[in-house]
Amino acid sequence: MGFNQGYVHREQVGVEGFGCTLLAHLAARHPLASRDLWRARILEGQVRLDEASAAPEAPLRLGQWITWARPPWIEPEVPLATAVLYEDEDLLAVAKPSGLPTLPGGGEFLEHTLLALVRHRAPEASPMHRLGRGTSGLVLFARTAAARKPLQAVFQERQTRKVYRTLCQGCPALDAFEVTAPIGEVPYGPLGSLHAATPGGRPSLSRVSVLERREDAALLEVEIFTGRPHQIRIHLAYTGHPLVGDPLYGPGGIPMPGTCAVPGDLGYLLHAQRLELRHPRSGAWLILECQPPPALRPT
Repeated sequence: MGFNQGYVHREQVGVEGFGCTLLAHLAARHPLASRDLWRARILEGQVRLDEASAAPEAPLRLGQWITWARPPWIEPEVPLATAVLYEDEDLLAVAKPSGLPTLPGGGEFLEHTLLALVRHRAPEASPMHRLGRGTSGLVLFARTAAARKPLQAVFQERQTRKVYRTLCQGCPALDAFEVTAPIGEVPYGPLGSLHAATPGGRPSLSRVSVLERREDAALLEVEIFTGRPHQIRIHLAYTGHPLVGDPLYGPGGIPMPGTCAVPGDLGYLLHAQRLELRHPRSGAWLILECQPPPALRPT
């Protein structure tokens, strides 16, 4: 276990920060650090406004840049074993283990991420989609900067199919069904807000098939036609069949009463098994697969 290289954070002041003080803005946007800690950092000169020191009560203007350097820290231990599933001059598909974040975030992870591991192999690689930390399976990267734009178009134009495996609580009454509950942000004390089922959310569609019925659980295949955050976890919980081991989402597709869990907490089984798409260069239809773990295979 060792320290990472640290990180220089840069953000530009937008409409939400205009007119706020530097201290108020940072305390609101980055609440993992207390207001007193942000004040101390600003007074010690660790925070810069347009590359110059500033007072905690300095008013912000649109377009200004706020920077601060976070010194090296020890990141939480995570599984760092990945496998290449497909590779050509444009694409790189890899297997992500459960527990490994796709991207840096949360104030904890920088080098212990799938992105950092992949960039050892392909320094220009960019993920075309992301999986939650607890989700395992296939993640597709544009291998070069030149491949990124045409591959983004493939995803934006929905020229893809995404199929997952999961284990839900209880046994659904139907062998196949669709879930269309809208998904959007709702108030949530530990984080301020998070995504959940809500009537005012964005349209969402998942198609579910029961592969196997087990005692008090069911093995499911889920194809998603929209890419909302935590869509499968939310949609199955909405139907009354939350994922086995999910510490956050309960019946109705909302946080369980009394929980303080966050979306990155582990415990559930969800696996990105198959991604189908049209190759951005050749136009050929590709079928990429990642074998699910034993618990998500029929017995």
